[in-house]
Amino acid sequence: MADKKSHESKPVAWGYEGDIGPCNWHKYFPKAGGKRQSPIDIDTSATQYDGSFKPLRIHYDSHMCSSLTNNGHTFCMSVNSDQCNLSGGPLEDKYRLLQFHCHWGSDDTKGSEHTVDGHQYAAELHLVHWNTDKFKSADEAIEKNQGIAVLTAFIKAGKEHRGWNHVLSHFKDIKKVQGTSTVNEDFNPKCLLPENQTDYWTYEGSLTTPPCHESVRFIIFKEVVEVSSEQLAQFRSLCVCSSRKRDTGEDEHLVDNFRPIQPLNGRVVKASFQS
Repeated sequence: MADKKSHESKPVAWGYEGDIGPCNWHKYFPKAGGKRQSPIDIDTSATQYDGSFKPLRIHYDSHMCSSLTNNGHTFCMSVNSDQCNLSGGPLEDKYRLLQFHCHWGSDDTKGSEHTVDGHQYAAELHLVHWNTDKFKSADEAIEKNQGIAVLTAFIKAGKEHRGWNHVLSHFKDIKKVQGTSTVNEDFNPKCLLPENQTDYWTYEGSLTTPPCHESVRFIIFKEVVEVSSEQLAQFRSLCVCSSRKRDTGEDEHLVDNFRPIQPLNGRVVKASFQS
């Protein structure tokens, strides 16, 4: 999951390879060395069913004002609407949709940040929400416990997904880093989620990108969303800031933008369903 601050203004000095890769993030962003980091592997044999969860309430406005940006780490669809809210499930408060983005691999066999029983999917969607009941701004919420809730959907290669075409149609305008496209047409990001929004896993974790604040409640849907291999290839068409670009002038494609699995450190992953 990407910090909103990392989606604004200048690219920050971190990445997914070499000296600025995940193994060194803790040197520059101390929170990355914490005990409640994300992503994790979900060991389904060790999850605990919790029958006390209320139904998830996902209410999104199709008329939201949005902008799509390539920040050099992922694409980010920023949302400007106070009518896009999340509550219920394991959440005690109301959360407002801030943005959504994805993580993906260099091919269809890898790309998700979380894994299930060691299995990695082709991509992972994060819809990032901030707690409007407890905090005055998203910037404040990102740094605080219970500040952020992330709806997470795994993506695998399969049939074409019509909902994703609304997002991908703007990728021609954001291929270069800092490219931005305004999204004027009606679009409800709920269409990107799986049909079954009742079965999910949940745990307390962190932003999966620097500064890796431990402020996140993840809600990870069990049902996997299918998109076509051609649609996944469009994710990989985006470009990234890189040493290759500086040295040769050639663009490098944005791939493998996922953080390695982090230790669970005694945390409990709860399930809304019984195995």
